Amino acid sequence: MNKPAIVKPCNEKTLQQGNIYCRYNNDEISAFVPEMLDGDYWQEKNAIVGSAQGRGTTWFIATPNSTGIMQNWVLRHYYRGGLIGKVINDLYIFTGIKNTRATREFDLLITMRALGLPAPKPIAFRVSRHGLFYRADLLSSRIENASDLVAILSKNEVNDNLWQNIGKVIKAFHQQGIYHHDLNAHNILIDDKDKVWLIDFDQGQTRNNQIKWPEENMARLLRSFRKESHKITNFQWREKNWQALLNGYQS
Repeated sequence: MNKPAIVKPCNEKTLQQGNIYCRYNNDEISAFVPEMLDGDYWQEKNAIVGSAQGRGTTWFIATPNSTGIMQNWVLRHYYRGGLIGKVINDLYIFTGIKNTRATREFDLLITMRALGLPAPKPIAFRVSRHGLFYRADLLSSRIENASDLVAILSKNEVNDNLWQNIGKVIKAFHQQGIYHHDLNAHNILIDDKDKVWLIDFDQGQTRNNQIKWPEENMARLLRSFRKESHKITNFQWREKNWQALLNGYQS
């Protein structure tokens, strides 16, 4: 894998209206309004071009910029997982803007992009205060002409060169101290040029100590491949593919 190119810093701006706090990338959005973090806003503009279901609905948006060039974005609302998520769903305890999940992920995307790592571009986020709690939404760039690794392996095999490149890309993140909290096969994308991307950095972090967590990250990824292979009929993954990935990671 070639050394990542350095990307120019994000041109950030902030907007606060009552209990709503937003930050946005002014290079991508020149006329920002907080409603851009609502799915209804884009539905009214007929800009929704797709969706995906996880804990909630992720919206895929296509909208022209001021010069008419189409921009492709992903809008995601933050939902809790586990048992607590069934009780309070999308509310988080507010301990300051810097500690919100949206701020942390937005900042991490800025860091990764500045390092030239293949991760989505940060577009905007919104934090809405509700007493002692908050809700949050994130808008990021959509990786064009890409599919997640689970979707690919549900139909086709992946050759050893691509497996090795996946390993090299993950290693590049780890070498920069980027911890992916939920590294799994769904969060690895391959575009039409076979470029490998990582997405969904909710609860991700930068970590200086690399003694133990990279191994835990990789173990989580291996579990996800094994889980999908039991769930999906004819899933095109074998243990030998994991070795090819490790060969790339260790090269």
